[in-house]
Amino acid sequence: MESVRDHYKLLNRMLSLAGLWPYQSKRTRLFRVCFLTAIAVSLIIPQMAQINHCDKNLRCIFLAIPATLLMFMILLKVHTCQFNISKIKKLTNHLHEDWEKLESVKEYEIMKTYAAHARLLSLTYCLCGYVGAYLYMLITLLPRILNIMLPLNESRPLIMLYDAYYFVDSEEYYFYIFIHNLVGMSILMVGILAHDCMFITYIEHVCSLFAIAGFHLETVSCNDRNDAANNSRDAYKTYNRKIAISVHVHWRAIWVAEHLDDTFSSSFVIQMMITTTMISITLLQMALQIEEFIVTLKCMVYVMAQLIHTFIYSVQGQKLIDHSTQLREKIYNSFWYEIPVKSQKLLLFVMRRGLEPNFLSAGRIYVFSLTSFTTVLQSAISYFTVLSSFH
Repeated sequence: MESVRDHYKLLNRMLSLAGLWPYQSKRTRLFRVCFLTAIAVSLIIPQMAQINHCDKNLRCIFLAIPATLLMFMILLKVHTCQFNISKIKKLTNHLHEDWEKLESVKEYEIMKTYAAHARLLSLTYCLCGYVGAYLYMLITLLPRILNIMLPLNESRPLIMLYDAYYFVDSEEYYFYIFIHNLVGMSILMVGILAHDCMFITYIEHVCSLFAIAGFHLETVSCNDRNDAANNSRDAYKTYNRKIAISVHVHWRAIWVAEHLDDTFSSSFVIQMMITTTMISITLLQMALQIEEFIVTLKCMVYVMAQLIHTFIYSVQGQKLIDHSTQLREKIYNSFWYEIPVKSQKLLLFVMRRGLEPNFLSAGRIYVFSLTSFTTVLQSAISYFTVLSSFH
């Protein structure tokens, strides 16, 4: 069989680059986290200066807030992992142990399928993240490009990547500012994507454990012909052993799900507040600058990025809920009536636990699911409406 590391190479590399890999030396990890923090601070300072430069002009302040909130979200994601590095190490150790405890080829195939799906989803998410970021940056260069390709009598006004005050003439030093933003955001994207890919991978791993438990429960009535099937006592022991294996795998899945929620729940509260605020204020930016096509296009890309980010979290949260509640259906659809009555009673305990779904939450207030995703959209639009009325 392949090594466990072969299935998580992408995640390993991204976490290592961001200084979030729990098996890195402490010095290396702290250096890389401090490096990311320094870059984020170098971008935050001009943003805060812009807010101060607005001189209490609400419209100016609203235009500057989304980029500042994004920087704080990046710092939150990176430092949440850093402060919870011991918990992340426990989760990673548990992941490796789960692979080592696989007892059959079918279990391995199930785990491998979910690991491959996590890798594909993480790769797609990373590509979308960087494509969206560079598309956003390219849009800001459109006036410059159009000035060269389709010149007018007067130059088109320059558009900054985001509103910031660099204490110099922004037109004269435009490319220096743009390069600073381009390089800074390219590096900080590693921190965002590493955090989110880790979340995706662990959710897929928990779902694979639930799938393995479900597989055992579906096939609990299938006896090996070489077993002493005619001996009711031996058959009873065989069924109980299979149920015990299923319960053990189910318990491991529940432990990882609860530990994952405990690790990120507090951070997710702030992240969801920031995301909702960013979407609302960016929609307000679009409304205030609707006549400027390039600015509107830039805002649309920014909103879409936030919606995709929230949607991925919601889809993975919904997947966890579905997998944790499907066990009772798999038991019901199995040939449970062919096993001894005493063994059937053991299945009732598993079904009872399956009535309580495992989920990932933001401070036990917001549960990540597709239903909650629509709630975020409604809240963001409601806040946008309120802000528009004030304007």
